[in-house]
Amino acid sequence: MENHENLFDNRLDLRDLQTKVSQIKAEIRKVIVGQEDVIDLMLTAILADGHILLEGVPGVAKTLTAKLFAKIMAIDFSRIQFTPDLMPSDVIGTSIFNLKTSEFEFRKGPIFSNLVLIDEINRAPAKTQAALFEVMEERQITFDGTTYILPPPFLTIATQNPIEQEGTYRLPEAQLDRFLFKIQVNYPNLGQEIGILEKANSIKSNSQLSNIEAVLTGEEIIKYRKVIKDIHVENNLLSYIAQIIDRTRNNHSLYLGASPRASLALLNASKAYAAIDGRDFITPEDIKHLVYSVLRHRIMLTPEKEIEGVSIEDVINQIIQSIEVPR
Repeated sequence: MENHENLFDNRLDLRDLQTKVSQIKAEIRKVIVGQEDVIDLMLTAILADGHILLEGVPGVAKTLTAKLFAKIMAIDFSRIQFTPDLMPSDVIGTSIFNLKTSEFEFRKGPIFSNLVLIDEINRAPAKTQAALFEVMEERQITFDGTTYILPPPFLTIATQNPIEQEGTYRLPEAQLDRFLFKIQVNYPNLGQEIGILEKANSIKSNSQLSNIEAVLTGEEIIKYRKVIKDIHVENNLLSYIAQIIDRTRNNHSLYLGASPRASLALLNASKAYAAIDGRDFITPEDIKHLVYSVLRHRIMLTPEKEIEGVSIEDVINQIIQSIEVPR
């Protein structure tokens, strides 16, 4: 039995991925102070082939962190600033009449990239949000009857401010469900705030990202994603994930439960999170740690619970505590 376990421990060689993760974090620490959990979650999402929604008040480095990840990865990058007057054609592209050929040709929009930063995503209306539905789920764009496949990797990192409501729109539930994680970016503590000031005082360049090196290629991302698919998952952990998601659909505190996409998101994210930690198997602790980021944007409180001041995190916590942890 011991021999079998030893063989199992070495079933997947994750040393190359571990080295790459260390290099990425070293580059990030050149700019970002603290936010270790945010960085781990973003790395997890990238390796799990999932989109990221970053939520936090202005000034907590949401956009800077997204741009930092873009600089670290040697892939195409584009940025779209969402505004109330933004049209779907500003995102996916439009037809332009070519005078030389006397024909209309499709001019691709900024969504045709490997990593797309969507700044203040909740400032654009529903028709513009709907332009993202197909590309986020199927990694393709259909325009005027023609389908354009986006080459992998394709990832969106969106930011939004939870406080300011004027000039913003609530994101459609169908779109929220397409984000693997909703990551809360919180204020730094006092020690981290001092570290931020010290780092800013020591940087002599005008750009904080000027000395950041690209350490991860698109080909490597695709390679690591294939490795992560082989991370081992016990059947009792599959059942544990299913029970968590099922409890969201039968909860008196919730108006909307999570879809099967949430189950798959929690499974794939747990695999990537384990791999980043150097393990070729997932644990209940991986699931419990990630479940908040997977569920907080997918479930809705009943109006009564909102009035009572109950939070989404409270309900998720109750669900976790109500299910026996597999051993």
